[in-house]
Order: sequence, then structure tokens, then C-alpha cells
Amino acid sequence: MTRRTPRRLPAVAAAVAAVVALLGAGTTWLSVYDGTPADVSALAATSATSATSATSATSSTSSTSSTSSTPTPPPPPTSAPTLTRAPAPTPTPTPTPTRAPAPAAASDAVALVARGRYLVLAGSCAGCHTERGGVPFAGGRPIETPFGNVYAGNLTPDLATGIGGWSADDFWHALHNGRSRDGRLLYPAFPYPNYTRLARTDADAMYAYLRSLAPVARAATPHTLRFPFDQQASLAVWRAMFFRPARFEPEPARPAAWNRGAYLVETLGHCNACHARRNALGATAGPLDLAGGLIPIQNWYAPSLNDEAEAGVAGWPAGDVAALLRTGVSPRGVAQGPMAEVVAGSTQHLDDADLAAMVAYLQALPAAVKPGTRAVAPLPATPQTAIGATGLRLYGLHCAGCHGDDGRGVAGAYPALAGNRAVTMANPVNLVHIVLRGGFAPVTAGNPRPFGMPPFATVLSDADVAALLSYLRGAWGQRAAEVTPLDVSRARGAAN
Repeated sequence: MTRRTPRRLPAVAAAVAAVVALLGAGTTWLSVYDGTPADVSALAATSATSATSATSATSSTSSTSSTSSTPTPPPPPTSAPTLTRAPAPTPTPTPTPTRAPAPAAASDAVALVARGRYLVLAGSCAGCHTERGGVPFAGGRPIETPFGNVYAGNLTPDLATGIGGWSADDFWHALHNGRSRDGRLLYPAFPYPNYTRLARTDADAMYAYLRSLAPVARAATPHTLRFPFDQQASLAVWRAMFFRPARFEPEPARPAAWNRGAYLVETLGHCNACHARRNALGATAGPLDLAGGLIPIQNWYAPSLNDEAEAGVAGWPAGDVAALLRTGVSPRGVAQGPMAEVVAGSTQHLDDADLAAMVAYLQALPAAVKPGTRAVAPLPATPQTAIGATGLRLYGLHCAGCHGDDGRGVAGAYPALAGNRAVTMANPVNLVHIVLRGGFAPVTAGNPRPFGMPPFATVLSDADVAALLSYLRGAWGQRAAEVTPLDVSRARGAAN
């Protein structure tokens, strides 16, 4: 017994050491694995290598320590490896919700906001939702109507006074259905009769941009509408008569550029909110009506977009139309009055493709001739009549220095008056406004320092303005009706 024991001890000791080494390696592997992704096979291989090394080292130590007892110790039993314990099973990581990579998600969000900003500019939203001198999109600007004033709301993401508590669905319902978040019916001074055809993806992008703005705490200004127009019941009747939610449907027979232009003009740009006649209840004939109309209260006339005698552009070079929308000036005309605001705040920001699409649509509008043109024999441009003599004298005193004795103006600076359809338009109210209030082209990137015309409201009487404009409308072969002092008086009242 005493002689056989030394021979077995080295083998047993080696086996025990191997098991301990394996358990120790497995324990170490378990301690470092915390559920994060790792190469499990590499870890297992490391454990196996550690176990083999430990077994080899133990065998070597045991052999050395037993040399004094026996010169030739037996080798470790070949069955010793059967005692090796497999590494502990790999725990299954707890699954986590699948998410897009953070960089890609951030890039998509930035692109959505940028797209929304472009659409908000195309829709000229700040034009109504920013009061003069106020914070952009914080609301408060009055929209004057024949029924009283409607005040634009706060579009910043303020929780208490803006759209901070609105969801994308709430925003979409306001545009598409004309209903506020709380279910109230919205007044059509907000052009949802046009926006109802807006694509949902565009509405979501606009919402994303508005939510990216700094919140501004500005409570809504109460509307000041007369009874019964201030009642929701009255508005419900109006909507039943004149409003139906709709969607924009492209015309398959038309090219893509034309359809894009139709979408911009009829829906997002809501051009007929100005360029259409309104009935006694303030409704237009629909988004396709672009036959021109008087803008209520402001008393500017938005000319017909399909009448060559007014603002039709079918006969213009496409580049001239695009230049007018981009810069506010072109060889064929200058944007003035409310249209100057539209160019400055909206159309100058459109890209080339969208401008070309709008031009394609506008030039393809069917031609129309408005009834009631007040064409008469031209007023002589010589002092043969009292009004002619007065008009000619006033023109020489106040106008000829810029526009020339022949009315040809100076290209790029002072528009020509001879052959200018804004001078001879049947309704002369815009011409009266320009003389009284001055004429100013919009400041744009393409025309950063436009030339302007000073106002003459304090210089010329109603009779003087009437005589001057009557002279212009009959000079240089032009044939348009005279302007009366009453025409001037009405426009002066609207200007005040």
C-alpha cells in the first residue's frame, strides 16, 4: 500500500488540477459575459486553451515533485481528459426592440425638417402667421374680411399657446378638414379649401419643421367677427354649402411638370385665394378659379391669370415668367402690392424645377376674355381737353424724369408705361394704389436693391390723380377708360 500510493498520486493530482482549471476558466468566462454581443466561439476556445495549459502545468509539477519517490513515474492516464467539464452554456441575451441606427435616424429627421421648411415657404405661411414686427410664425396678424377680422394663430411649438400639444394627425386634420385640435371649425381665412388637397407626406414635413422652431408664448388674439359670422353654427352652414374635403388627383394625360405646377398653384400656393372672385359669403368657385378678383378690404385687384389683357402669361417667354416669380422683376412686368409680398416670402425660395412647373401650368391655362372691359376711344395725349391738359402737365412734372416722355422707362429700373397692361387694365384700382402709396418691387436675392417709386398721396389730390392716370391710359396709342375722382377716393379710403 505504501509503495503503490506514490504512483497514483501524480495522476489523481493532475486530473483534479485539470478540473479545477476548467472550472476556473469557465467561471472567468461567465464573469466577463454580460449579455453584450461577443464572439462566443473565441471565448470557448480561450477557455479550452486555458484548461489545456493548466493540465500540462500541473502534470509537469507533479512529475517533478515525485522524482524522489520513484525514478520513472507512470504517465498520466489517457482517460484523464474524460474528466474535463464543458464550459458553462452561453446565456441567451434579452432581446431589445429593433431600432434604426441613430445616425441614419438623425439624418432622416434633418431631411424631413428641411423639406418641411421648403414647403412652408412655398405655402407662404409666415405671410399670415407673423404680425408686423413680431416673431415669425407666432401669429397675431389680422386677416381682414368683410365680416370682421380673423387673427392668425401661433404655429410655434409652445405647449400652452401654440401647436406644442398637437400631433401630426391634429395638424393634418386642420389642413385637410379645417378643424382645430379641439374640434372647432376653422374660418376659411385660413385657406383649408385649398390645403385640403395637400399630400399627407407634405403635411407631416411641414409639421416637423414647425415643431423644430423655438416655442413662443403668445396667446391667440380673439377674432372680431360680427354676428352671426362669429357663430360656429353659421360656419357649419357655410362649410356645408361651399367646402368638401378632397385630395389632389394628377391628370394622367398631362406631363409630370404640369401636374406638379397644378399642385403648387392650386393647393400649396393657394393662388386663387386672391386671384378669384368671391360671392357675398366670401366663397370662391373652387381652387381652379383663377379668373381674377378684388381682394376684400385691401381693395387691390388680383388680375386674371388666364386673360392676356390682365395677368395671363401664355404669350410670355418661359424665362420671363420664371424671373418675375424668382426676383419680382422681368422684362414684361414688376410685382407690386400683395404680389410683391408673395414673391419676397414664397416664390423666390422655390427651386428651378418647381418654378418651371408653375410656369408650365400657368402658360397652359385656357385663355379667357373677361366681360365688361371699359374700352373707349383714347384720350389725346395733347392738351385738347381740360383733363388731358392737366394729366400731361402732371406727367411731365412728376413722372417723365424716370419713365420718359415716350413712356418707355428704363430697362431694369423704371418700368415702361407705354404698352403696360397694368396701366390699361379695366379695373384701375392697382394703378391708383401705386400712385398714392408708391411702387416698390420686392427685395429678393436676385434683386436685392430694387428701384422704387415714391408715394404721391400727400402731393396730388383725387382730381389730380384721376387726370394723370386718365392721361396715361390714353397716351401712346393706349385705349382704356378714364379714371374718375371717385375711383381715386375709394382707393384712398382703402389705403387708409
